[in-house]
Amino acid sequence: MKFKYDPQAPKGLTGFFPKGTPLEIQSSICLCIFVSLLFLYKFFLMPNKKALRADKFRAFKLIKKEQISHDTIRVTFENPDGPEAILGLPIGQHISFKFVNDEGKDVIRSYTPTTGDEKKGIVTFVIKVYKPNPPKFPDGGQMSQHVDSLKIGDTLMFRGPKGHLDYKGFGNFEIHKARKPVDKRSCTHIGMIAGGTGLTPMLQIVQAVLRNPGDHTKMYLLLANQTEGDILCREELERYARIHSGRFQIFYTLDRPPEKGWKGFKGFITKEMINECLPTAAEGVQIFMCGPPPMIKFACLPNLEKCGFKENQLFTF
Repeated sequence: MKFKYDPQAPKGLTGFFPKGTPLEIQSSICLCIFVSLLFLYKFFLMPNKKALRADKFRAFKLIKKEQISHDTIRVTFENPDGPEAILGLPIGQHISFKFVNDEGKDVIRSYTPTTGDEKKGIVTFVIKVYKPNPPKFPDGGQMSQHVDSLKIGDTLMFRGPKGHLDYKGFGNFEIHKARKPVDKRSCTHIGMIAGGTGLTPMLQIVQAVLRNPGDHTKMYLLLANQTEGDILCREELERYARIHSGRFQIFYTLDRPPEKGWKGFKGFITKEMINECLPTAAEGVQIFMCGPPPMIKFACLPNLEKCGFKENQLFTF
């Protein structure tokens, strides 16, 4: 039987049913149509709900905490919008944390998570805890110590996203800076230089590239630390390098390496390290940097310039 519109039909729920169609059947058909449309909207048309807000802080609840080294923790927070919600963080950007200290003052610091929108319902960070270290650092790091003090079920205020770089995939990324046109770049090789916790934005990009088998961007990471024990996520990095040897390579340099058995580099970033570890200054090569300002200013930039890299091939987080 073909249904067609009959303007003389009893209106019931609609005027699209044949004469004599029982009200129960009309109700059932309308309910089926409504449920089908709702399903289509939810799973195909409705955008993923994003938890981060650029204009206000929101509370995220701590649900997991691990001690992964003598001074480093891995913490996981629950998305306040539920298990299907995403964070809403572009690859290469970071989040502001906030808490009120004992003096009643807001303490705000930025951190880059090691997970992104690929993990619904949660977000994870690797955080180095800076304890008091007089005389140079008598109070330690206020935020890192606060995060370390949190118990399961406690909350921390987040705001974001923040940052300039947005990695789009397949070697394409954009750099957004205030009052400047968007700087769109493309590459086939990414050299990375990171110092200490400057690893985290690099790790975020490495994971994003390696998750996508169609992204053939090759990455080379030179990671600087003071001691071997300070290397963050070493097991994870070396697993990536082992499994994806044609796409990712990792190199280390230490200020104070062990007396025996160390096979990496020693000392500050040099021209020789850059030449040996990173791709040459050719077309299609970009260099990302993140670390203490003196490292960037006095070690990375001068030596990259000596190696032939131009300003439009460099980006500092």
